[in-house]
Amino acid sequence: MEGINLVWFRDDLRTADHPALAAAMADRRPGVRTIAVYVLDEVSPEIRPLGAAAKWWLHHGLAELHGQLARLNVPLLLLRGPGASMVPDLAGELCASLALEPESLSVFWNRRYGSGERTVDTEAKNRIRQQGCTATSSAGTLLHEPWTVQTQEGQHYKVFTPFYNALQRLPLRPALPAPAAQSPVPDMDTHGDALGDWELLPTVPDWSAGLAAAWEPGEEAAHSRLDWVLSEVAAGYPSGRDLPGRDGTSRLSPALRWGHLSPVQVWEALGTLAPGDADAAEGARAMMRQLAWRDFCWNLLYHHPRMDTRNIRAEFDNFDWAWPAVDLPGVEAGGAGGPGQELIDANFTAWCRGETGFALVDAGMRQLWETGWMHNRVRMVVASLLVKNLGIHWRAGEAWFWDTLVDADAASNPANWQWVAGCGADAAPYFRVFNPLLQQKKFDPQGRYIAQHAPALGPEPIVDLPESRRAALEAYEQMKADTR
Repeated sequence: MEGINLVWFRDDLRTADHPALAAAMADRRPGVRTIAVYVLDEVSPEIRPLGAAAKWWLHHGLAELHGQLARLNVPLLLLRGPGASMVPDLAGELCASLALEPESLSVFWNRRYGSGERTVDTEAKNRIRQQGCTATSSAGTLLHEPWTVQTQEGQHYKVFTPFYNALQRLPLRPALPAPAAQSPVPDMDTHGDALGDWELLPTVPDWSAGLAAAWEPGEEAAHSRLDWVLSEVAAGYPSGRDLPGRDGTSRLSPALRWGHLSPVQVWEALGTLAPGDADAAEGARAMMRQLAWRDFCWNLLYHHPRMDTRNIRAEFDNFDWAWPAVDLPGVEAGGAGGPGQELIDANFTAWCRGETGFALVDAGMRQLWETGWMHNRVRMVVASLLVKNLGIHWRAGEAWFWDTLVDADAASNPANWQWVAGCGADAAPYFRVFNPLLQQKKFDPQGRYIAQHAPALGPEPIVDLPESRRAALEAYEQMKADTR
């Protein structure tokens, strides 16, 4: 080989509409080859380690990506450690082992927007260039990058509807096809880890059977699901998306989170329905709005980098939320103690296990545990019960979701929890408390969803809904008084 184009994969485990891969493989000079690398970075500051369900998905997603890249004759190297040093070190190692000059190696990646990720990427880019290699980044994970959707005053949007209106006025880059295969590359296995050595899959116990039954990670499965959504889901989406007992949503959130599909691909595909069937077109527009909400969440994270731990609305820092004395990833354990702590811990444990006595909530929490996913309508209901009726901090629920969701997204997960809790940007008013009994009656009237996931005879309710609602609203009024 006379040159290497090294593509750094992250949350973009696909070959089609991958701007970094496309740019690397567009270089067809004789002797130049493309090599891919994925770095599992759980140690860099401000990089949030993956939850257990996400690790399961990552294992299978990387295995599928390996096969997709093999069809293009692109080897995939796996490294574990700090990305800011691992990728530059790999670049230097490849140059040394193949007797290449540094200027013969270029590194490509699609940009990330979390604070820690941006710090890693900036440091990696500086190190790569100091070595004499080239580093190039592209936009490939959102419809539009966070700094491009702005108000007329050049500020970021804090309310979704004007954000969505502004986003629709911006030209969308066209989706890119998968590149053509390159000539074979010599064996590169000595430069990376074996996937199994990372031990991403649960073993003792292996709780992943439900995930495996519900999902097939990877690019091919994601495109098959998108085709199904276009033909079978879109027309009924406006009404069916709120009925958890039906397959009435896209269920594309894991594919978007892991980048098996790009939002541009989904947006373009939905756009093809607009000139046709009126019902399908209406459903397509509703799903496109959800894609824009995903961008909005990333816009919020870009401007509020500690969104997973800090209230966007600072007045909620004075809110008297309870803390469970339970170890959760990324959340300090230990409540206030005292006579009420035992009840707080018991309520939180019952919520996690789907043993609250409210059938819709318990069905949702058991669906989450079994499949690593929960219907969005039910996500709002279970979050409201935890934060408002049980009075437990949204961060505890967000951390549980982070560990158990296969689509746990660094932006959408905390943004949606803050939305329900009332402390985020464009949040639901705090006094909007979802009543799980009324929600069940309205959205699962025949009990189809509950029959799928909840026990036939659940426990007694762990909280009185009217009384706990009054207590939540009183706490809210007290917070406002304290803030004044």
